[in-house]
This record gives sequence, C-alpha cells and structure tokens, in this order.
Amino acid sequence: MFFVQMSGFPGSGKSTLSRQIGKRTGAVLIDHDIVKSALLNSIADIPFDLNTAGRISYNIDWSLIEFHLSQGQSVIFDSPCFYQEMVDKGIDLSKKYNVKYKYVECYLNDFHEVNYRLINRERMVSQIREISSEAVFKSTIENSKRPTNYQCLVVDTGKHPESYINQVINYIND
Repeated sequence: MFFVQMSGFPGSGKSTLSRQIGKRTGAVLIDHDIVKSALLNSIADIPFDLNTAGRISYNIDWSLIEFHLSQGQSVIFDSPCFYQEMVDKGIDLSKKYNVKYKYVECYLNDFHEVNYRLINRERMVSQIREISSEAVFKSTIENSKRPTNYQCLVVDTGKHPESYINQVINYIND
C-alpha cells in the first residue's frame, strides 16, 4: 500500500499523471479540484470567502484520504503542494496507516506552455484560468513544499506521459 502526494503548478500535468497512476495501480484518486469545485458549486448563491472554501475542501480531501487508507486502499492525492502542513499531513497519515509515502512533482518550467494548457483546458470552477505573470509562476514553483527526509521524484511533464509513466510506477513500487 502507498500514499502518493502529487505536486506541481496548476497545468503542469498532475491530473493527467494521477489518472494514469490510478489506472495502473488501482489506487483511489482524490482530486482536490473536484472536491473544491463541488463545494463552490453548492454554495454559488451564498456569499462565501474563497479561503474558507479552500480550507473546507482540504478538510474533506484529508478525511477521504484517511478513510481510504484506513480501509487498506492505496491513495493518490492530486493537489498543488503549496503548504508545508500538506506535506506533514501526508507523511503523518502514511505513518499512521503504515503505508509507503511517495512524493511526485510534476515539473514544467515553461510559463508559456503552462499558460497555454490552463487557457485551453476544460476548466472547473476552482481552477485558475491563466497565470497572471511570469514572476508569479517562477515564485510559486520555487516555493513549492517538498518533504525533506523522503526521496522525491521530479518528472518533466513537458514530455508525453508515456515517456515517464514507467519511471513513476517503479518509484511508487520501490
């Protein structure tokens, strides 16, 4: 059993890779954008702070993750990893349920390609439309949180997923 924490800037390919991992391993996929979008759609007519919606949706995510781990299922968490508490929570749950902790970062250091993907994807209400500036993009990538005492896998998602999916599966199974 394992818990895979996905990371990467929106539009970097986390969801595409997460779905591929899930198909190949049978792991449960928890997609933060689906949870947050469902919440936002449910409260569309109610004045609601987006930060509060984010906190609530992350609490739902973590509750689902813990439930599936407690049932003996492997889990993939598809969400940007912008906060140290997310890494800490993933490690803590992995220890609690005695599963392998794996961290996969989807890395695409190409402002124009990421913006192209964001603009042209079928967007959920919780997802950003585009990147406001290259400076914001670079800063976000540089400030992504990673675990310090665990081997992480960084994947160049500028390539086709078939070129790296086996490397990701081998890393998870290792």
